[in-house]
Amino acid sequence: MFFKTAKINEFRTWGLLLTMIGMGLMVAGTAGIVFWGVQSGKIIAGIFLVLGMIALMLSMGVYFWAGMLSTSAIMLICPECGRQTKMLGQTDRCMFCRTILTQDPNKATAFPEEEADGTVNAASPAAAENNPK
Repeated sequence: MFFKTAKINEFRTWGLLLTMIGMGLMVAGTAGIVFWGVQSGKIIAGIFLVLGMIALMLSMGVYFWAGMLSTSAIMLICPECGRQTKMLGQTDRCMFCRTILTQDPNKATAFPEEEADGTVNAASPAAAENNPK
């Protein structure tokens, strides 16, 4: 997705999206009776209600899967915001401040704003501390 977030929150977002789609299909199917008459509207309503129910069942599966992943996730304290968060896999993001977290020492850097040649990125807070106005 465009906005980077924690993996568990990503699964929950997809579950919520499927829930909204399912409910929207069910409402649209029920509205079919009003817009297309009683006879043809019943067929349209039946089709859309079944499609909406399938989307809701899929969302229930996604929420169940996210819950099972959440029980096995590693709980840790985010070094940036100090709140307790869950981490899936080797790298993940904080659920609150979206800081990248890792358990792999090869992927971890103490100062990610520093470039490979030792210079500091001008947009970083470290650059503001080194260059007071």
